[in-house]
Amino acid sequence: MSRQDYISFARLLAQVLDRSVRVPGTDIRIGLDPIIGLIPGFGDAVASLAGSMILFLAAQLHVPKIVLVRMSVNIALNGAIGSIPLLGDVFSVWFQSNVKNVELLERHVEEERTSTLADWAFVIGLLLGIVGVCVGMLFAIAWGFKVVWQWVR
Repeated sequence: MSRQDYISFARLLAQVLDRSVRVPGTDIRIGLDPIIGLIPGFGDAVASLAGSMILFLAAQLHVPKIVLVRMSVNIALNGAIGSIPLLGDVFSVWFQSNVKNVELLERHVEEERTSTLADWAFVIGLLLGIVGVCVGMLFAIAWGFKVVWQWVR
């Protein structure tokens, strides 16, 4: 496959996952990602796996590693927040991680440059934010169990 074939396939995949159907009476477009995500537990994993194909294509095209990290963060955010029933699916419609990843791919596929300090600062900020959210969720879950345990006793 040529470089352009990889990019065309990534565009098609993002279109199907994030923007394939227009919601009647609105300008909102949804794809299979939030629809598949409605299946509890299993759906978000499948949608993330499908979105990871764009990441694989980007790696095949030698996109800079920092861009691959940013793409991975987009997939992780979509998968983590997408796992929250209904709210996560609304987030998937708004966030459109696959479209964002194709935009990153197209912007950086031809570049032969080194990563800048701004790239690293952005990725570190995102990673710290994700870690903070995960830690916050763990504390919220632990607190919830504690409250339920005290109520049951």
